[in-house]
Amino acid sequence: MFVAAELSDIEPRMQSFVDKGDVAGTITLVLKDGKRQHLEAVGWQDKEKQIPMSPGTIFEIMSMTKPITGTAIAILAEEGKLTFTDPVARHLREFADRKETIRDLLTHTSGMPEYGPVATKEIYLRYDWTLKDAVLLYSQQPPLFAPATKWQYSNTGMATLGRIVEVVSGQSYDEFVTQRILKPLGMNDTFFFPTQDRYSRIAMAYRVTKDEPKLQPAGAYILRKGGVYPMPEGGLYSTAEDYAKFLECVRLGGKPLLSQAMTDVMIEDHLGAVQCPWGRFGLGFMVDTAKQGFGHGGAFGTQGWSERNTGITRVFMVQKFGGSVEEIRNAFVNLVNASIQ
Repeated sequence: MFVAAELSDIEPRMQSFVDKGDVAGTITLVLKDGKRQHLEAVGWQDKEKQIPMSPGTIFEIMSMTKPITGTAIAILAEEGKLTFTDPVARHLREFADRKETIRDLLTHTSGMPEYGPVATKEIYLRYDWTLKDAVLLYSQQPPLFAPATKWQYSNTGMATLGRIVEVVSGQSYDEFVTQRILKPLGMNDTFFFPTQDRYSRIAMAYRVTKDEPKLQPAGAYILRKGGVYPMPEGGLYSTAEDYAKFLECVRLGGKPLLSQAMTDVMIEDHLGAVQCPWGRFGLGFMVDTAKQGFGHGGAFGTQGWSERNTGITRVFMVQKFGGSVEEIRNAFVNLVNASIQ
């Protein structure tokens, strides 16, 4: 049974966080069995310019990109062009004499570090490295541990998966994702590099620091003019409704992208005996096997989550970094969960 009464409390609860100055604004979306039950935008897309948040506001979803990168790999697996147990070295010569597999990359158990070496420290500001060159440099970093023995969140590993997509498909990573995932799902407001006609809809990213705890606009993070690095680990922009299309696709069995069997495998727990402080991981997704739940969050506080057992899909959009939004996100999640009886 689904009770909508608690969902009506979401908007005023989110507004309370805006009023306190914890965030500039939020968008919250809830679907039940594919039908929209709630969609509310509160606060500001750009507080300084007094542009209100709207359902069509576009967000940098950061690591919510990772499940889409995993899906790109799964598409190639279903086409017989690779397997999850393939050594990375089978597809990328720069990984010769190393033992990590594609599955290890998908589950963050490859031993590859979270970030690249100092030489790439500004890659997330300038986006001026090609994916090929970045992954070549990542491959030269020694692994932190033997594959499949420990867990370490790895942006470099996810970038490596994006490079595998390029080598195996013969397309650039962003072209493959656009043609094989975004367009078939009608995700028309999801993209890697903003065009000028979309600038006015992109939410301002805000940051807080120890010295400045109040929200400060961080405009450098908004537009990637002249960038070439697609960032398979976190490069997508999207809207709440667009990302829900992707989650619903997986919840309902993968069509038109993948088979039911493949999506079933992707949202299984693949960590085995490996312990992870964040929870459990499937292939590109964080998972909760008890609810057949799956999804991912992003560095600026966003989160998308879906559950096959309850039929609930929820998306939380916000743009804040340098300070936690966990309390705010949890308030949303708790109200959604309270609506399920």
